[in-house]
Order: sequence, then C-alpha cells, then structure tokens
Amino acid sequence: MAHLYLQLEQQLSRLITAGRLVQGDKLPSIRSLCNEYQMAKGTVLHALERLEARGLIEARPRSGYYVCLAAEQKIPSDFVPAPLEARVSDVLLEIMQAGSAFDLCPGAGDESTTGLELLNRSMNRAMRQQRGKSHLYYDSPYGLAPLREQLGQRLLKRGLTVSQDEICITSGCQNSLFLALMATCQPGDTVAVESPGFYGVLQLLEQLKLRVIEIPSSSQSGMMMDALQAAAEKWGIRACVVSPCFSTPTGALMPEHSRVRLLEMAEAHDFAVIEDDIYADTALGVVPDPLKSLDTTGRVILCSSFSKTLSKDLRVGWISAGRWHKNVVQLKLVTQLASPTSVQKGVTDFIASGAYTAHLKRQQHRLKQQRDQLLAEIRSWQGVHTTSIPEGGLSLWVELTPERNTLTLFHSLKSRGVMITPGTLFSNEDKFKNALRISYFHPWNKQRLNALNSIAAILERP
Repeated sequence: MAHLYLQLEQQLSRLITAGRLVQGDKLPSIRSLCNEYQMAKGTVLHALERLEARGLIEARPRSGYYVCLAAEQKIPSDFVPAPLEARVSDVLLEIMQAGSAFDLCPGAGDESTTGLELLNRSMNRAMRQQRGKSHLYYDSPYGLAPLREQLGQRLLKRGLTVSQDEICITSGCQNSLFLALMATCQPGDTVAVESPGFYGVLQLLEQLKLRVIEIPSSSQSGMMMDALQAAAEKWGIRACVVSPCFSTPTGALMPEHSRVRLLEMAEAHDFAVIEDDIYADTALGVVPDPLKSLDTTGRVILCSSFSKTLSKDLRVGWISAGRWHKNVVQLKLVTQLASPTSVQKGVTDFIASGAYTAHLKRQQHRLKQQRDQLLAEIRSWQGVHTTSIPEGGLSLWVELTPERNTLTLFHSLKSRGVMITPGTLFSNEDKFKNALRISYFHPWNKQRLNALNSIAAILERP
C-alpha cells in the first residue's frame, strides 16, 4: 500500500491532469486538506512539496498553493464539437414535485427559518398599511423604488454602483434569467453555460428554443476560459450564463483573472454575460464582489433574488441589465405587468431595519456547521472520488468512482423516501453519471442523517 503522502499526491495530480483543477486555481488550505483526507500536517506538506517539485503547483507566500501547469490548459478531448438543442430530464420534474431540490427528506422538519419572525411582521405590517384604493393600482414595472434603493446600497458595499433606475424587481432569479435571455437572444441562438451547471438554465433554454454549448468548469474556479474562447471562436455565442460567486452545483468561486478575461472575451466576440448572483449572500466569509462590478460597457446582466437566503415563497428577485435594461423592463411589463407591492414593502422594511444583515450572520454560522458536518459524513463513505469544499452556496458536489451511476442510485433511494440530485441533471449531454449534489441547507436532524446512512449503505455494496 502506498504511503499516505503518495496517495494524496496522486489524488491531487489526477485532479489537475483531468482538468478538474486548472492553472490559477488555489488548492484548499493545508488545514482543509488535513481534515478532508484525515492526514497529519507533515504528510500533507510532503505531498505538496512533491507536487511543487514536479511543476504542477506553486507556493505563494502568505497565500497558499496554486496550480501552475500551463500544459494542462488544453481543451478537453470530449469538448462539445457543436451546439446542441437544450433538453431536460424528466427526473428533474420528479425532484421538483417532491420539493427535494435542496433536501434529501422533504418534510423532515426545518429549524433554518429561525429568526425570520421579523420578516413575517414586516410583511403583515405592509399588508395592513395598504389603505384606501391603493391596492387597486399596479406598481411601476421597475418595482418599488425604496426596495430598489436598498438593493443599490447593498450592491454598493460589494463594489458595484447602480442607481435605482438601473434595477428592476422581478418574481425571482429564474424570472430574471428568463428576461435576460429573452432580451439578448433569438430562437436558434447559442448560449454558453457552465458544465456542470444549473439545470434551471437548461430549462429556460429549452423553452426559448435556444441551443446550448457546455463549457467545462472547475470546482475551484468555475468556467474554463480557454474552453469558452474556443467555443466563441469556432461557433459564436450570443450569451454566456455564469455564476462567478459560488456556482451550482460545485460552489466554485471565479478568480479575478478569469473574470477580467471573460469580460474581454465578451467585448471581442460581442456576446452578453448573464450573471446568476443568487448565492453571493450565502458566503461563509466575506461576500465576493459581483462580476458586474468590473463591467464598464454594460455587457453584464446581473440577476438575483432572496430565495436562497430568506424564502423561496417570497418570489422577489431583481435584474440590472446594462445596455438591455429598457428592453428587460418592457419584457417584464408584457409578461408579468407588475410585482406585488405589499411583499416588496415588507422586504424593504426588513432590509432597512438591519434585520436582513443580522439574519445573514446567523445563517453564515449555521451553514458552515452544516457543511462541515456533511463533509465529515461523506468522508466515511466508500467509493467517493472527490468532494468540493465550497466557501459559499448551499451544496457539495460529490464525484464517486467511475463505475457508479447516481441515476440508478436515485431510483434505489427514492423507494426508501430519500431523494438525491443525480449529476446528469447538471448537463445537457448526460455527463456526470457518477456525481451527485447534496445540499447542507437544512439542519442534520435524525431523519436526514438516516438518509445519509442509506446512501452510505448502498455505496458499500459491490
């Protein structure tokens, strides 16, 4: 049996040569590697020193270790040769109908809403304050001005200056993405997406009759810019949908050099960048700046909502669409007309009072505990190849050994009342058959821990 340091060296080497870690990616900290692989600090350091000697990684003072093998930046051999029609598996409908997109056990109880009583009070107060005939009139298509002002102030703290007139309230992030795609694309156009990436985007592309080209993405740094460059040059793209701040399902955080290159590419090849920013406020540390904060030409359309931090039932999202903003507002007017005023007023008061900021701090602490508990559970499973360790988002991306099929695992577990999200849902091409997404959004109560044990029991079978 190989020494432990050789096992770690081989594992990290495979991730680099397979393109799962690419040039510029930062490796997990030494402490994280010690915890993940259950190794002593000296063992981890020995493995890293050997990788550095091979030229695969480099140590940067007071920063950590980074991938530096430029030769491995070639386009993967299985890269999509041409855009394809978007299609979504029927399994997704089963998962959504069960309400299990972010829960192994729907209905297992949830203490994660603790602290939202103030939001409920704000909503009730806003309803009571609707006097006279004001409830008979529609709100502006742009949405409630005080809410847009509050959103602008929050974005300013993240390095983005937008006026309230540059923000439009929508009925959620999915609605924002829908409006962005409608404003920038025509049926038959090609859209670049992350791979693995958000299945909700594939749903929208399918409905809008748009073609999709998947861009390989690293679980550390997100979309591979070399691959996007090749797609733009060979096929041409009309838009690129990307989540720089904790993409789903991996939780990847795009580094600044990739962000800069993406914007340069968008300018050179004349395509829109649609930024899905919905997970930014789930950061376990400092909330990263949006990609749009680097945008100087109005090519980035920022989309987000409160569904991942407050409640999916609010259906309050927003969009800041740059050069397409007037078109987006017109499309909202045609497709939605207006947003509920009382809900917007309640959310506005909740933010203005400081309650939202306090809620995020509590949530940050809770999510980190739940993420670490899930990681500890998964480390005991057999057949786990790699596991992402995100610093934001709501889930882990777990890759099993190649012979495993998580769609088969899905059907086996479904009969036991356990719902997983198979990896194939995060691709338009039936990729990632051996991967699955597991969320840590809900508390690990007895029922959910039993669900994890059910997964582990099946994985122990030959």
